[in-house]
Order: sequence, then structure tokens, then C-alpha cells
Amino acid sequence: MFLINKEKNEATSITKKSFQELKFRERQHLQEWICKNTDILGERLLIIQKEFSGFDDTNERLDLLALDETGNLVIIENKLDDSGKDVVWQSLKYASYCSSLSKSDITDIFQKYLNNNDIQLLAEDKICEFLEIDDFGEVELNHEDQRLIMVAANFRKEVTSTAMWLLDHNIKLKCIKVTPYELNDQILLDTEQIIPVVDAKEYQIKIAQKKQEEFNVKEVKHTRHVIRLDFWSKLLEQMNSRSSLFANVNPSKDNWLGCGSGYSGISYSFVITKEYCRVELFINIGDKENNKALFDKLYSRKTEIENTFEHSLDWQRLDDKKSCRISYRMDGVNVFNENEWPKMINFLTNHMIKLEKTFKVILSEVMR
Repeated sequence: MFLINKEKNEATSITKKSFQELKFRERQHLQEWICKNTDILGERLLIIQKEFSGFDDTNERLDLLALDETGNLVIIENKLDDSGKDVVWQSLKYASYCSSLSKSDITDIFQKYLNNNDIQLLAEDKICEFLEIDDFGEVELNHEDQRLIMVAANFRKEVTSTAMWLLDHNIKLKCIKVTPYELNDQILLDTEQIIPVVDAKEYQIKIAQKKQEEFNVKEVKHTRHVIRLDFWSKLLEQMNSRSSLFANVNPSKDNWLGCGSGYSGISYSFVITKEYCRVELFINIGDKENNKALFDKLYSRKTEIENTFEHSLDWQRLDDKKSCRISYRMDGVNVFNENEWPKMINFLTNHMIKLEKTFKVILSEVMR
């Protein structure tokens, strides 16, 4: 740090000191500075207790307990010249202890703090004032995960490494580096947030959002797989009671379920989505040319086939693809709406039985 002299247009070094050199103590000095001005930590906080020891079956004490502007608890651990190797572990322990504190617990803790410091105020009123909420009944406290703030003049590598890993796994924490300087018998205090790096906050928020989105996608996929397995189980139960076509097929997590027709490369399939369901004859007997040739043979008998099936079919030659498809579908149904399952299952089973019956003779003739 440097002092700029405008008149001389020069920079003079300000002497960096250690807290030990200056005979400052953790509780007597650093802790009190934070209590009286939480801007040292880079944000507005309400200190509700210091040297808090209200944990069951333990005599441990956390340095400072605070509320942030969302009403959530902040665990603050202070170290002087060295963070020590156990500061992260201590902070996590205290956060776990505090996770069960109720609104009334927090209010009682804060009231004791006010009383011990001869502050003639009600904890409820002070909390409402801090959170800018008129009615204490509307106040929510400790409703999300607890946050950690670690303060020290120097952070060991094992501490910063662990802190970065926790941050990457959505544990809300930050590390504040505090450095004392001496100038003409005056003491200056410099504070720097080293984790997360302030300039990287936006990037880290985006990364966290991306991870949350990825997690949500995985959850959705898992849910969809469970729903499809259940749907296919119920469909196969009804289908197998009426036909042996799918007798050797098991439920699947996919949105389609197929079985052989007795001819290599020709299969019958059910398809389900959140917009429609369908039955189909799928053709993939070899190369593209053979597939299109077989499709054309079947299409030449379109009128006969549709008269037997009693419905117009969707003939998809799929010229840009290797395979071909002949299908019949029902629109406006959603497999993820269980109320629609009976209608879908009846449609699929009825028309799969009819589709297989329609093509059985035709295939025996065109595949000779």
C-alpha cells in the first residue's frame, strides 16, 4: 500500500505489519472491529451473538453469529495472522450446529446479546428494522443454507483449496484477508475478499446456475424414465392379455417399445410423447435402396392395407434417411399425465393388434 503526495507527485510506502507485531488480539480487537462495522466483511450484517456456545453436548464457541439481509445465518470465524488448518472444519461444524436453530431460538440468542451489552431494545424490533419488515410475524429466519465467512491475515493453501471446492459444490462462503498497516503512529486496515474473487462473481454465478440446470435436467430425465417404465408395464399387461406379439418384451425407460415381426429388419413399435402416441411398422432391412424398395411394394397396396386397417395411415418413405415408417397416431395426449394413460393404452393396444393383423398376410407375400 502506498500514500500519494499530490504536491510532490510521489508515492510513499506504507509499512505492512502483522497483528502480532501490533499486539492486537483476535477477540479483543479484530472481533470487536467487525461487531462495530460489518463493512469490514464487505456487506451489511446484523451481529446477533459473539462467542456463541449454545450448542448441545459441546463446549465449542463460534466467534460471531450474524444475520444477513435475507434473514439467513452467517457463521463468522476470525483468525489473526494465520488462518490455521482447521478453520474450514470449525466453520462447517458450527454451520451444522446452527442449521437447526428456529426463529424463536435466534430471537432469544439475539435478545441475550442485547441484554449483555446493555442495549435497551427488543430483539424482534431490531431484526425487523434490519430486515426492513414491519411485522415480525412476516419475518423468516434461517430458512436457507447457512453461510460461512472466514477472516484472517493469511490463508493456508489447504484452507483456500478446501474453500474453493466447497464453493464449487454450492456451499455459500467467502474468505476475507485483513492486513494491518502503520503510518505515522496510525493503524490502517486493508480488507480483501479473496474467495470468491469479486471480479469472478458473475462468472461463478453463471457456473452455479449451469450446474443447477444440469442437475434439474438429470432430475427431469430420471422422473421421465420412471414414468415411462410404469406406463410400459401397464401397457404390456393389457397388450399381453390380448396378444402374444410383445410377450417377450420388457418395459423400457425410452419413449418407444418395439418387437420383431418375424422378418429381419421389420419391427412393430409403440411410441409415446407428451404430445401424441402412435403405433408403427418400422422398416430397416439393410441398405437404403432395399428399404425404399420394400416400402414402395407396400405403398402400391396402400388402398388394400388401409381398408383392412380401417384408417388412413401415415406413409413416411423418409427419402433423406435409411429407414422407412408406416404409422398411425393419436394427437393431444401426454404420457406424463397419468390421467390420460387409460385412453392411450386402449388406443395403442387396439391399433397395434389391428396393425399386426393387417400386415401379417401382406408381408408374407411381399417378402417372398
